Amino acid sequence: MLHTEYERISKRYEQLVSQNNQITEWGNGIYERFANPVLTREHIPPFWRYDLNSETNPFFMERLGVNSVFNSGAIKLGDKYFLLARIEGVDRKSFFGVAESTSPTQGFRFWNKPVELPDIYPEEIDVYDIRLTRHEDGWIYGTFCSESRDKESGSTSGAFAQCGIVRTKDLRTWERLPNLKTIHSPQQRNVVIHPEFVCGKYAFYTRPMASFSGLQSGEGIGFGLCDEITNPVVDEEIIISPLRFHTVYEVKNGAGVVPIRTDYGWIHIAHGVRGTAAGRRYVLYAFATDLKEPWRTIAEPGGYLIAPMMGERVGDCSNVVFTNGSIDDDDGNVYIYYASSDTRLHVAKTNKKRLIDFVFNTPEDALRSPDCVKQRLALIERNLELLSEIKKPE
Repeated sequence: MLHTEYERISKRYEQLVSQNNQITEWGNGIYERFANPVLTREHIPPFWRYDLNSETNPFFMERLGVNSVFNSGAIKLGDKYFLLARIEGVDRKSFFGVAESTSPTQGFRFWNKPVELPDIYPEEIDVYDIRLTRHEDGWIYGTFCSESRDKESGSTSGAFAQCGIVRTKDLRTWERLPNLKTIHSPQQRNVVIHPEFVCGKYAFYTRPMASFSGLQSGEGIGFGLCDEITNPVVDEEIIISPLRFHTVYEVKNGAGVVPIRTDYGWIHIAHGVRGTAAGRRYVLYAFATDLKEPWRTIAEPGGYLIAPMMGERVGDCSNVVFTNGSIDDDDGNVYIYYASSDTRLHVAKTNKKRLIDFVFNTPEDALRSPDCVKQRLALIERNLELLSEIKKPE
């Protein structure tokens, strides 16, 4: 017998999914934030969480609870917007679910069932943070972290990370490919497949790692080529966005969304991490690489693009924003889907013109305080001169 509480919780669910999402008053000219998250754990259908049978669940308890819904791949197919979200159960295991909407900023509903990836690696314990690349070969590729236990560490928290790869045509049927092998870096996370062939090969943006969380000199966002996607091996990784002291990416960084193609170059939106007295702080930053030589960086605006604000700063891992999905829409608008504090998923709206302006016209990080002051003084002086011209009597 269907539990009497189901109607009440279904009504609350419908109200949440159907609510309008408005642009906030805050703005910086680069993008607009929206007031509500586009996905939270409350967006998970009740029948994913509750046993609806009143006899087997008389107190209407959550039998398989959800802790958070966050880091999401994103793609537009036809006139529909799709988010392939990371869903973390209360047992800490993550899996993927497809949420669909006719709007890029609201109304996302999960399909009836989560994604069931082909299970070809028995040692794989967890999967998360998938990126979706619509490749010119006709496939949609998903790259995600395939995590297993690092038995050699001797610790119950020791982890080993690799890049898992799947491909699909419709987000329903998934083919699992072998995990990526990078010859010179034992572990990988935050891997993105470039949407076009480069020199006739598949191209990967990587994050070379000697250990799951350890750091080593020379790390950063890498670039490498692969001859065959069904046997993915990268022999050489070129660092295109290195770590730098006293920047927003001094501790860690990693590729975020699939690069956005513009007439001026590929625009990348990545995450950067710095250390603070309260722990590590994650922000998003941008840079551009050459259209024909995407391993060559041609623009690096200083500072961050998006940082956690107000309520975004609180969650399972506080003071964090992270992205692994964006949609470059047909009308020139760009939607950046970013998670806050490993808890919920938000969206920011911009367009290609504004992104190009930001990436190519924002000053680079001067790297030293005296030089940063000179940058700001030059801006102030230009503005004061302009203001004085406006105030001159006729």
